Amino acid sequence: MTVTSQKLTDSTAAASFDPYKVRADFPILQTTVSPGGPKLIYLDNGATTQKPRQVIDAISRYYESQNANIHRGVYRLSQVATDLYESARRKVQAFINAADEKECLFVRGTTEGVNLVAGCWGRTKLKAGDEVLVSTMEHHSNIVPWQIACEMTGATLRVIPMNDAGELAMDDYAKMLSERTKFVAVTHLSNAMGTVNDVKTIARLAHKVGAKVLVDGAQWVAHAPTDVRDIDADFYVFSGHKLFGPTGIGVLYGKRELLEAMPPYMGGGDMIESVTFEKSTYAQLPNKFEAGTPDIAGAVGLGAAIDYVTSIGVANYVQHEQDLLHYATEQLSAIPGLRIIGTAKNKGSVVSFVMDGIASLDIGTRLDGEGVAVRTGHHCCMPLMNRLGIPSTTRASFAMYNTREDVDALVAAVQKVRQESNAKVSRAAAANESASGNGHSPAALADAKYPDPAAGSPTEAADELAETFDFLGDWTERYHFVIEMGAKLLPMPAVMKTEATRVHGCQSTVHLFARAHPKSPDRLDFLADSDADIVRGLIAILQKVFAGQRAKDVLAFDVESFFRRLGLDQHLTTGRRNGLAGMVERIRQFAARLA
Repeated sequence: MTVTSQKLTDSTAAASFDPYKVRADFPILQTTVSPGGPKLIYLDNGATTQKPRQVIDAISRYYESQNANIHRGVYRLSQVATDLYESARRKVQAFINAADEKECLFVRGTTEGVNLVAGCWGRTKLKAGDEVLVSTMEHHSNIVPWQIACEMTGATLRVIPMNDAGELAMDDYAKMLSERTKFVAVTHLSNAMGTVNDVKTIARLAHKVGAKVLVDGAQWVAHAPTDVRDIDADFYVFSGHKLFGPTGIGVLYGKRELLEAMPPYMGGGDMIESVTFEKSTYAQLPNKFEAGTPDIAGAVGLGAAIDYVTSIGVANYVQHEQDLLHYATEQLSAIPGLRIIGTAKNKGSVVSFVMDGIASLDIGTRLDGEGVAVRTGHHCCMPLMNRLGIPSTTRASFAMYNTREDVDALVAAVQKVRQESNAKVSRAAAANESASGNGHSPAALADAKYPDPAAGSPTEAADELAETFDFLGDWTERYHFVIEMGAKLLPMPAVMKTEATRVHGCQSTVHLFARAHPKSPDRLDFLADSDADIVRGLIAILQKVFAGQRAKDVLAFDVESFFRRLGLDQHLTTGRRNGLAGMVERIRQFAARLA
C-alpha cells in the first residue's frame, strides 16, 4: 500500500493488522456505558482517542517510580525524568520526520500550538496590508488566533472557499495568493467532514509568494504517516490525546530558523539564559518556548503512544480505517432521510450526517442509550456549518480499534431513531396543523394559546418540579421525563418563527416569542419551540417556572442554581447550555421591560 502525507489511497491492507487484537490493548473498550447497560461502541475518535494499556502503564510507572522535575536536578531521579522527557521529543522527531529534535516543541495541544505561532510569529511579523489565509473548514482554534493577530496588526484575514462536497477550491486558492499573502493556515484533515487537504500543494503554492504555512494535523497524525519535510510545512501542530496519548500534551513543529527568530511565548523558569532586572536573554531551542515545569508525565505518555502506534505501523491500518469509512457511508446512506455531509473524493475515517426532522442533539442522546458514542454539534466549526446551511451534524469518527460490528451497531441505532421519530413527527405535524390552522396568518398569532402559570410564583413551581425530579433515578430516567415534558409543549404558530424570535447560540434551531399578559401587563407570557426534543424539554421546564409569572419574580429567580438542583447541568453540552442561557436571557430581557 502506498500512503503519502497528503493522500489516503485504496490499496490492499497489510495482512498482519488485526483490529480485534488491537482492541484487547484498550481497557475501556471492554466496558459497558453503565452498570448492566449496553456495551460501549466508541465512535468519537475525532474528539479524543482511547488509551492503550501501554500508555496507561507508562504514565503510572512515571508517577510511581520516576517522578522528578527535569533539566536542573543533579540527582539521579531528575536525570531519569529528564531522559524520559527528552526521549519523547526524539520519538516525536522520528514520528513526523523532523530534521532536528529541537524543532519539536511540547505544548498543551493543537490549540496552544496555533496560538503560539499566531502570537509569536503573527503579531511580530504581520502589518497593515498583509493577508492571512485560512480555509472554510477550519476548526475555531485555527481561526480565532489569526483573527486576534490580524486585529492587533492591521492585517486582513481571508477565507479559502470550498465546494459543496467539502473540497477546497484550489484554483481559487491559487488566485488569492499574492505578495500580500504572508501566512496560510489550513487543516490536514477536516474534523467535521473528513476531507483530506492537499497540504503539500498548498504549501508549495504559498512558498512561491513567500508566505509561511501552518498545518493543523490534529485529526491526521493518528490515521496516516506524517512527514513534515515532505509537506514542507513551516509549522505543524497536533495533540497527543488524538494519537492514543494523554490529554494536555501536544507538539508544535517549526522550522528551526523560524523558531529561532521568534520571541518567546511565555517567560519563566527554564526558558532563560540569564536574568537581570535590566535585561533577560533566552535559552536555545526548544527550551525558549517551554517555560516552567512542563507536563512531564504527558510527554512520557505521548512517547509511549508513539511507541505503540509505531509498533503496529500506521501504514498497516490505514486501509482498515478506509474500509470502515466506505462501509459506514454505504450503510448510512441507505437510511431514508439521512444525508452525508462531506463527500470529498479523498477522506479520512469521519462520517458526518444530518437526518430530516431529527436534530443532531437528539440523535446523539438516543444513540447513547444504545451504547453508541458519537459527537453532535457544530464541532467547533461554526463558519463551516454556516457555509453548509445547517446548525450541526452527527459525526462518527473511526480509529484502528473499531470494527464493522461497531458500524453495524451505529447503523442499527440510527435506524431505530428514524423509526421512532417517523410516527412522532407525523403526530406533531397533525397537532400543529389542528391547533394553529393557517400558521402563517395574523389570525394564528392572535389565536395562539399560552401556558397558564404552574404555581403562584417561580419558586413554588420550581419546588414542585424539583420534588418530581427527586423521585426519578439516573440521567436516563430524567432524560425521558424531560423529553415527555417537551412533547406536551403548546404549539408555536409558524408566523412567530422569524429571525427576530430566533435564539442564537444553541446547536439546534430555537425560537422564542414573549408578550405581556393581556389582563395583567406585569405578567410574562411566552411560547417557544425547537427542532431538538431535548431542547423542547428544557423549554417546557422554563415555561413551568416562568409562564404567566410576574416579571419581578422572573428577574429574581436563580435559574442556574435551579438546573443544578434538578441534576441537569452536568448533562448539558456547551451548546445546550449556551442555548439555555440564550433563552433565559431573552426571557429576562422581556421581563425587565415589564417590571
